[in-house]
Amino acid sequence: MLTALSIANIVLIERLDLDFEAGLGVLTGETGAGKSILLDALGLALGARADSALVRQGSDKAQVTASFTPPAADTPLAVLLADNEIAPEAGEPLLIRRTLKADGGSRAFLNDQPCSAALLREVGSYLVEIHGQHDDRGLLAPAGHRALLDAYARADTGAVAAAHAAWRAAEDKLAAARAAISEAERDREWLEHCVAELQALAPQPGEEAELAEARAAMQKGERIAGDLGAILEAFDGSAGGPALLRGAARRLDRLAGDHPLLAEALAGLDRAIIEADEAETKLNEAARAMEYDPERLEATETRLFELRAMARKHNVQPDELAELTGTLAARLDAIEGGSAGLAKLEAAVAETAAAYTHAATALSDQRAKAAARLDVAVAGELVPLKLDAARFQTAIERLPAERWGADGIDRVEFLISTNPGAPFAPLAKIASGGELSRFILALKVALAEEGGADTIIFDEIDRGVGGAVASAIGERLARLAGAGKQLLAVTHSPQVAAKGAFHFIIAKSSEGTVTRTSVHTLDDAGRREEIARMLSGAEVTEEARAQAERLLDVAA
Repeated sequence: MLTALSIANIVLIERLDLDFEAGLGVLTGETGAGKSILLDALGLALGARADSALVRQGSDKAQVTASFTPPAADTPLAVLLADNEIAPEAGEPLLIRRTLKADGGSRAFLNDQPCSAALLREVGSYLVEIHGQHDDRGLLAPAGHRALLDAYARADTGAVAAAHAAWRAAEDKLAAARAAISEAERDREWLEHCVAELQALAPQPGEEAELAEARAAMQKGERIAGDLGAILEAFDGSAGGPALLRGAARRLDRLAGDHPLLAEALAGLDRAIIEADEAETKLNEAARAMEYDPERLEATETRLFELRAMARKHNVQPDELAELTGTLAARLDAIEGGSAGLAKLEAAVAETAAAYTHAATALSDQRAKAAARLDVAVAGELVPLKLDAARFQTAIERLPAERWGADGIDRVEFLISTNPGAPFAPLAKIASGGELSRFILALKVALAEEGGADTIIFDEIDRGVGGAVASAIGERLARLAGAGKQLLAVTHSPQVAAKGAFHFIIAKSSEGTVTRTSVHTLDDAGRREEIARMLSGAEVTEEARAQAERLLDVAA
């Protein structure tokens, strides 16, 4: 709900600060006083096109700031603000500010955070509806008619949206499975060959490293086999080094007691014998480990080269061959078992499609019943608004299956016929300016609290009518405002003005070559005088004042 509006340097408005209340507010003034300027300024704040002609002559910049009550949690507007990391502080208003330079260019702010004009327009669409002589938004946009009818019907569209999502998810799975099987079918022969080849090779993780290590060891053994044999011969037989050392140790053992140095020499020989034995053991172990077997080396190299060649063929590492075998085998198995899998997925699509169709058909039936009620409700509002020859129809068209969606299977549009026998057509194409505003009012009253912004502005909805019709318009504006809405009506009708809960007067004044537009809130006496002026014209008579008093008393 709009709570305040501040305007600086917009056309004829130099500086203006207004506070707004709930209920019906009326704006009056003589023709040409500048009522449209006020709406242009508010439209600028709500994201309308920034026209530098709006900047007051002699000023380099214009600014409009609008204050609104913060949206309730979990509403579409609250979600939109949160998605853009904009959230009013607890108890604080939602502030919209727009600046416009005289040389072109504008800036937009939401709660003092810079934002795009597109975001401002989207936010503004949730906050305010403006219905004027050339309005092409709000109730005139067929895109929003289905949602308005659903709100009027109090229909739960969530079940249809969920059923549609489940149906589409099942179709996506089926399509993916069919694509995978189709791709595999194209590669069947290649897959069969590759799987047979890999399974025959039977690669194992880590095998390539083991084979390479064994091959390297055997190749070393081949190179040092002669030297190692000669070394081992020095350890063999009675003439070998260890045997000679043991013989020397036996002789020295008989002499060791004759001198301390001999005992030390014997100890050294004992250690040498032990070290020689250990060296011989290690040499024998090395000989066995590096034993060169030409057949075994050839077999190892053949296996190693086969693994590496297969890895190059499939552009993977040798250790990845085992995993590749399983992957390709699974693809081949998918071809064989694909029919059974597709049958299950096709059954899931059929099941979810049936669930969606059932939910959407039930919603369509609910819409049809609500449409009939809405048509009757709107028809009841047309006669008092001097639209007694007109007819209203909520048209529901069943969409082709390829256009069914999360919103259901229907296209909804509000249609009118303004003359007996004339065909039904969209509101904007048939109704004149005054008729159009009255049709919108009739719809708004019939829809009451269902959907739409909390603040609604009607610009000269009473144009071209008076008397009882103007009174009917005023009564319906007041009734709509009493249904939890804030209404602002720019009016030339005293009957409408008398219904307002608060009243602004817009006036234009000149001082030399400077012209200004001002807006003031009227008290009870001021309201009576303004309504009397609207009744009598330039000269306010006592009779007009008395008539104004009667209108205000009736409105109260």
